Amino acid sequence: MPKFVSLYTGAGGLDLGFIAAGYTPVFANDISADAMKTYTAANEMISKRIGEPLSHRIVTGDIREVEQLPERGCADLVIGGPPCQGFSVAGKMDPNDPRSRHVFDFLAMVERVQPKAFVMENVKALAQNKRWSGTISDIRAKAELMGYRTHLKVLNSADYGVPQTRERMILVGFRDESAYESFAYPRPTVSSPVPVSNVLKNLPRVGRPGNDQICTAKVTTAKAPILRVSPFAGMLFNGQGRPMDMSRPAPTLPASMGGNRTPIVDQETLDTGAPQWVIQYHDELTHGSKVAEVVPSRLRRITVQEAAAIQSFPRDMPWYGPQSSRYRQIGNAVPPKMAFEVARAVGAALGFGLSSDAGMLERLAVQ
Repeated sequence: MPKFVSLYTGAGGLDLGFIAAGYTPVFANDISADAMKTYTAANEMISKRIGEPLSHRIVTGDIREVEQLPERGCADLVIGGPPCQGFSVAGKMDPNDPRSRHVFDFLAMVERVQPKAFVMENVKALAQNKRWSGTISDIRAKAELMGYRTHLKVLNSADYGVPQTRERMILVGFRDESAYESFAYPRPTVSSPVPVSNVLKNLPRVGRPGNDQICTAKVTTAKAPILRVSPFAGMLFNGQGRPMDMSRPAPTLPASMGGNRTPIVDQETLDTGAPQWVIQYHDELTHGSKVAEVVPSRLRRITVQEAAAIQSFPRDMPWYGPQSSRYRQIGNAVPPKMAFEVARAVGAALGFGLSSDAGMLERLAVQ
């Protein structure tokens, strides 16, 4: 089985996809102790389910300060998603943000390990925003000096069966010219997007075991609502956690979930299929009605397990750390289903002949 080094691993969304595609991890690192506890427990769970031990080195700490780094030639791939806060439109887009330099620390590890290929994930803005055109050009130029020709594309997780519109830059570099020439990004695996309601209905009812890590932040109306054409845009409620359109994929889940930035779900719509309350409320506001003083109890914020399911993590994925950390791990992750398709595409270009298992992620969950 081909081997990979995982950097900026987080809870392991990217790793889960690669493992399901037939790769074996040899090293994983993240600075977050909570994320590494989650990752370690998830790997133990995977080992039991697939009947094969995953006994690679899992190291917590800043990769720039880790003493026992992976050795040259230890892996076929280096994968990871360096911190994106400096590049994200959800942040300040500060070119002096020190976290933005981690993309070059990632390349330094690629240079050390000398894999056949690497996969770097990051926010769409790094690939498409003019502010970062020089940065992405520098990244690709550095990779080429190291002997890697690169492909760059923004993929949407909704195209791969993830019930979430999450666009991410996927930069893939190959050392071998023939592999570079033959590589193609994965085609969409679904003909139409998966509505977020589909995955939420498959979870236990909120409050019951398996869906009991509840966000306690109240849903309250904004005193000065900002209206947009869509009732699911604008600012009808306090905080940046907007209601989700249950008939469509969820919007991108942020790492800042856990308080009033946590998305809102309509429980009655989920239970009975009734029209969402926010649609009627938006219509009333549009026609001059006063702001509602009370929000009906049918509106609530998504749980930790619901957020994880929207990201396509296994249902019984273990999460460690305070609740805010659990939400952050989920919001920072790469959806495993999308990672799986990227892993297969890279493997095909490298001629690995992987025994990919498209159903592994689903079977990991307790049914």
